[in-house]
Amino acid sequence: MTAEHVPPPDHPVETPVAPDVEDPELTEEATRLRLAVGRLHRRIRIDGGDSLPPLQLSALVTIAMHGPLRLSELAKREAVTAPTMSRVLGALDDQGLVVRAPDPQDARGVLITLSDKGRVRLDEIRTHRTALVARRLQRLDAEQRAVIRAALPAIEALLEDE
Repeated sequence: MTAEHVPPPDHPVETPVAPDVEDPELTEEATRLRLAVGRLHRRIRIDGGDSLPPLQLSALVTIAMHGPLRLSELAKREAVTAPTMSRVLGALDDQGLVVRAPDPQDARGVLITLSDKGRVRLDEIRTHRTALVARRLQRLDAEQRAVIRAALPAIEALLEDE
């Protein structure tokens, strides 16, 4: 069994031992969820076609959510070095997806925001990826979709920081 394979619910999962979790059932659930979410994310990214590279897309989303941002703050939020983020911003700037403007608080600094073209591109990517997931959901029966709908609040709660 490879990491790419998500077995059906009635098939046992090779579960690595989680060092800080003593409940084997919880560890198995965590393994299955990690594999399923990871694989679904890869499918969405692959089927997304001509989308932006992951770090460029992530930077656009972060700028949309938290902008305007300085390069150093964006790099910190994306957990990359400033030189890496500088290259990412260069690529986004070359495509006309971001705007760099002087920081009114610091004449040496630059603030990055999304351009109108960047907002449109981000909306297009989000719409396309949502449609990909919707098509996958359509393949499920009503009961399976209801189970997913009921599980969404719990899955969303997993995203909250401790």
